[in-house]
Amino acid sequence: MASFDASRMLSFDLETTSANPGEARIVTSALVRIDGSTVTSSEELADPGVEIPEEAAAVHGITTEKARAEGRPHDEVLDETVAAIRKDWEDGLTLVVFNAPYDLTVLRHLTGTFTVDGPVYDPLVIDRAKDRYRKGKRNLGALSEFYGVRLDNAHEATSDATAAARIAWKQVRMWPELAKMSFGELMEYQAVQYYTSNSELKTYFESRGRDASGVTLSWPMEG
Repeated sequence: MASFDASRMLSFDLETTSANPGEARIVTSALVRIDGSTVTSSEELADPGVEIPEEAAAVHGITTEKARAEGRPHDEVLDETVAAIRKDWEDGLTLVVFNAPYDLTVLRHLTGTFTVDGPVYDPLVIDRAKDRYRKGKRNLGALSEFYGVRLDNAHEATSDATAAARIAWKQVRMWPELAKMSFGELMEYQAVQYYTSNSELKTYFESRGRDASGVTLSWPMEG
């Protein structure tokens, strides 16, 4: 019965043109592959084919001009990213994605065909499930500080992917029962925890007359 092995991970992160996964296009795609003592990483800069909004460039530091001058064709980067994820699933690795419903929904939207065909581990979902009542922010920077892992350059895709993998490694040592779950059990656990947490958030927003339309309930991709 296969289960999550924190020594065999493919950690994945996108920097994009928009916070809305239904309209985002790739600016950078990073893959950090950990297989035992062998760690390899790659990051591709894409020309998204559209203007990169100033607010997005302010986050990841890549302007439209830079992407057009130095980036590879968008769909080449997209296709290579999906192919790498599928290959590592076939090789038995777990895909680690911080806030998976964003990045994986971007892939689904851009390809129209992307499906989750292997195990996914989301450090953000695990953190919320295992330490539900801890106060404070839950972004990647805050979690990196909490778990004592290095985040070299926030919102630089390879740094973010590496930090997510390090957090996953720490979490499995804090909660070893995670490594005892089968892949199916781990996926179901995360999906249920995500649904429960976001259902409560949605109810909270609605009870106070706030817009809850952006609160999704499906994990690891938006429905």
